[in-house]
Amino acid sequence: MNPITKYLKNLFARKRVIGDTTELQGLLKADALLNNLVNASKVPGLGITVLKDGMAVLQKGYGYEDLEHKTPIIPKETIFRIASVSKPIAATALAYIVLDGLIDLDASFYEYVPYYPKKQWDFTIRQLASHTAGVRGYQGTEYGLNKPYSIKESIEIFKDDDLLFEPGTDYLYNSFGWVLISLALQEASGIPFEEYVKEKVLKPLGLVNTFAECHPERSRRAWNTETASTALSLTIFYSKNRLGFRKAIPVNNFYKLAGGGYLSTTEDIAKFGQAYLDGKILNEEVLSPFLTSETINGNKTYYGLGWQVSKDKKGRNYYGHVGNGVGGYSNFFVYPKQRMVFAILINCTNPNVQEELDEVVDVLMSETSEEAFT
Repeated sequence: MNPITKYLKNLFARKRVIGDTTELQGLLKADALLNNLVNASKVPGLGITVLKDGMAVLQKGYGYEDLEHKTPIIPKETIFRIASVSKPIAATALAYIVLDGLIDLDASFYEYVPYYPKKQWDFTIRQLASHTAGVRGYQGTEYGLNKPYSIKESIEIFKDDDLLFEPGTDYLYNSFGWVLISLALQEASGIPFEEYVKEKVLKPLGLVNTFAECHPERSRRAWNTETASTALSLTIFYSKNRLGFRKAIPVNNFYKLAGGGYLSTTEDIAKFGQAYLDGKILNEEVLSPFLTSETINGNKTYYGLGWQVSKDKKGRNYYGHVGNGVGGYSNFFVYPKQRMVFAILINCTNPNVQEELDEVVDVLMSETSEEAFT
């Protein structure tokens, strides 16, 4: 039975009075909020999967993956750009290679990539992963590059620029640092970054619907042909302006897989979070630095190694990531105490709906009782 229908049935069975939208609780209110994002033309399409104790309590699509053909979103089948939610996936691969002894988090980056131009200061893998190495962020049109770079070739974008501050003294969120991490991982393992991630993370966890963005020599048509035997469907990527939604500019994200280049379904991303809750990812000792906020001058950055590590507005601890890329916006949160995982993917460049998404998470966390999930 659909969880929302089941919840309604439970409500009526208990003779509860359901008021207007502002009074709806739990699943009903979340469903209304998400429907409104589509009805108010705030997003073209959205998929959501919410797990509690490993069970899906809300898994639904809203709006369309293709506005022209009115193709609906299906959480198990619709493939989105997950943007910076790619970082926790890459961080998991980094944790494995650290465990294997091929990379030391506190070793100099140059130990693995000696051909990278020397900077005024040395910096480590840990500093790259925690955004404290001083590597710069995007400039100008770099956010939407559509060039056929390999990971190694792409460092020409920023390799000759100085670090912005002495590593370890400040925090600056960026994706180029994760390009460097993926390059170091590639050099240390001797195999392509995307293959290492596939073998160490995606396959073992059963993330069969999570893919690297197309290699520069492959196209959307090639991707669709390769997955034609499955029910998977790649969304159209949109952006939004005052006139409405339009197809996003073409970009090639292959070079920045680690920082923002993966594709996935909400079901797979939620499954990934559940694997952390279930202890299927390495051990606590290895993962601790990844899921612990770094500090600068005694102040928390609320970022570990590839993971946002923070509290929500109600003071509940979570780890996860928010992502924004061309044609894709993502929320991924793991709440360990509540044993809940949230995966929300949207097929549009930042639609400015984070406040609404936060409210969806909050009502599902706060207002839906344990028995409403059963």
